[in-house]
Amino acid sequence: MQFKFDEIQNAFDFVSCAPYGENEAFLRKDTGQIFFLSSLGDSDEFTDEDRESKEAVYFPHKNDLDLGNQLAFHFVRTHLPADYDRVRRIFSSRGAYATFKQYLESKRKLQAWYDFENAAQEKALREWCQENGIELED
Repeated sequence: MQFKFDEIQNAFDFVSCAPYGENEAFLRKDTGQIFFLSSLGDSDEFTDEDRESKEAVYFPHKNDLDLGNQLAFHFVRTHLPADYDRVRRIFSSRGAYATFKQYLESKRKLQAWYDFENAAQEKALREWCQENGIELED
């Protein structure tokens, strides 16, 4: 079965939009189905066979693909190298990501960050698909 990349992206975003382990998603390579599970209770219906099938592949969280803090640090090293230590300090506090985005906005680099993040995410997801034998339509 082939999957549309935007479906892969949506499932990845669902997993990554919540704290690690709160949301899960998996696909069945043989049926083409994608299932969403949330610890908040709103989940798709699926069977144990769906979950435990050798054809089931669970989506990673962005941190599993080094798309969290490490990606932000890489961006700063390449786009704002003089601000690297300051950004490291930002990430040592709660609410770091929101503060980081505010800081980037003040430096007029927020759109550059979004573009950088999206490109890195797409590259990592496509590599993840290839590593897991997930065929993409595009």
